[in-house]
Amino acid sequence: MNTYKRPRFPPDVTSCAVWLYYRFNLSHRDIEDLLAERGITVSRDAIRLWCIKFGAIYTRRLKRKHRGFGDTFHIDEVFVNINGRKHYLWRAVDQDGEVVDVFLQAKRDGAAAKRFFKRLLRSHGSEPRKIVTDKLRSYGVAHRELIPETIHSTTQYENKRAEQSHEATRVRERGMRKFKSVRQAQKFLGTHAAVSNLFKLGRHPVRAGHYRNLRISAFADWERAVA
Repeated sequence: MNTYKRPRFPPDVTSCAVWLYYRFNLSHRDIEDLLAERGITVSRDAIRLWCIKFGAIYTRRLKRKHRGFGDTFHIDEVFVNINGRKHYLWRAVDQDGEVVDVFLQAKRDGAAAKRFFKRLLRSHGSEPRKIVTDKLRSYGVAHRELIPETIHSTTQYENKRAEQSHEATRVRERGMRKFKSVRQAQKFLGTHAAVSNLFKLGRHPVRAGHYRNLRISAFADWERAVA
């Protein structure tokens, strides 16, 4: 299937713009200027449309080629204000900090927790060995009804990995001057998570040479996704 039908710009320009937007805290106007400095004249509205259309396509391809998540899920929820209404962003990360799934919902009750757990089970393909959450009762409801055999830990401070994973979302939310709709936020966060997972290389625990090899591999996977 031809991803780029009748393109006005070379595919590598389109994919670069999308990568810049989801990889870094840049606005469409920032990317417009970066491309202009390199002699490529494209409007920020065109870049916005590229990010919407191709971001979804790249995300599906990256998810299909993902090597799999760990067996421990750290789960947390945080409120997000959208058009003056409070919503809750549910997020699960594995023990390596990779985002398993993100899901925006209007509530954080037992029904909402079960919906999120069902999404996790579908995307992961099997039950995790262990989940780590805070003491919100909704998690206990979903755990008892859906994955009772899975270890459930609510130990204080053990869930910092999930809590810290919200920081990148907060940074982008401020840069975008808040999300405009639930649909827009869900699409953005899904693509942002997929790109972040690909380039989450663990810089500090590895040697410089190994890190460079990991980065080369990540870019190779990205090139396959955008081809």
